[in-house]
Amino acid sequence: MLLRCETVLLVAASPELDHHDAGVGHPERRVRLSAALDGIVAAGISDAVVRLEPRRATEEELARVHPVSYLESLHTFCDAGGGALDPDTSVTPGSWDTALLASGAVLAAVDALEQGAGEVAFVCERPPGHHATADEAMGFCLINNVAVAAASLAERSERVLVVDWDVHHGNGTQAIFWNDPRVLYVSTHQWPLYPGSGRASETGGPGAPGLTINVPVPEGATGDVLLKALDEVVAPAVERFGPTWVLVSAGFDGHRADPLAGLELTAGDFADFAGRVKGFAPGPGRLALVLEGGYDLDALRLSVGASLSAVLGNRFRPEPASSGGPGTEAVAAAWQFHQSDPAPDAAPGS
Repeated sequence: MLLRCETVLLVAASPELDHHDAGVGHPERRVRLSAALDGIVAAGISDAVVRLEPRRATEEELARVHPVSYLESLHTFCDAGGGALDPDTSVTPGSWDTALLASGAVLAAVDALEQGAGEVAFVCERPPGHHATADEAMGFCLINNVAVAAASLAERSERVLVVDWDVHHGNGTQAIFWNDPRVLYVSTHQWPLYPGSGRASETGGPGAPGLTINVPVPEGATGDVLLKALDEVVAPAVERFGPTWVLVSAGFDGHRADPLAGLELTAGDFADFAGRVKGFAPGPGRLALVLEGGYDLDALRLSVGASLSAVLGNRFRPEPASSGGPGTEAVAAAWQFHQSDPAPDAAPGS
């Protein structure tokens, strides 16, 4: 059933221009984009969608995060035919242009929101980005798409909250903003799990104390545990920080059906997460969700639909929320690390 939506959802997606091939049998495949976009149809919110024109990120925009030497090396490697960058990450000649489109899509979404074209944005592009460090591709990621957008906003004196609910820790995003007081980075993730970072004790560099928040939860954790983390650990820090923008590294591989991890989340849980994170934004037009992981296609479809419905104020809950799993002790441990955070107050005039 198609729902009438008053809120405009900007969607940046260009699957027809996707020429990145991670390899035969690789879980990070092009069909993920179709599954995610099908979630919008399944949720009945197509009426809310305004599509954005694709554009490529420029070298200047990327260089706020990635050294030019890294960008040139990656570009050259792709043009030469590509190959394996690490055991999990491979590229082909079309990967470079596809990565530029992925980063450009987040920038286009931010620009459109700033211009008042919509209230919330969903960027449905690949390859994902949150594992990419400033100078290294890894974990299926080539360019850190969310970091590129966050750096662009921070350069314009915005205070950016990045919420990463992917099941894997966003080591790249954390490293990029480790010592940057303009960005609050929050990650909930399964631990231990790839890439091995993201302990609760990792709370930011000397220039940004308390502005990295990690809530590592054990295998089998359920949605109620992560909601507790958002409410008790993250929300107070967000209030102190006073973000003017919220970017979400929206990975859906914490779903119980996903083949790459072991959390017990459902589409209903992702709807709850999205609703909470929407509350962190200072108002309409300052929230963008960017696709990261999610490798079971049906779980991805339902979870995207439920999440976007939640931020639009509609209800699409094809699965009930989960509860009763382990992890409350992990939330309590993370809470302890942030009780005396000297997190900077909002900048004067912000």
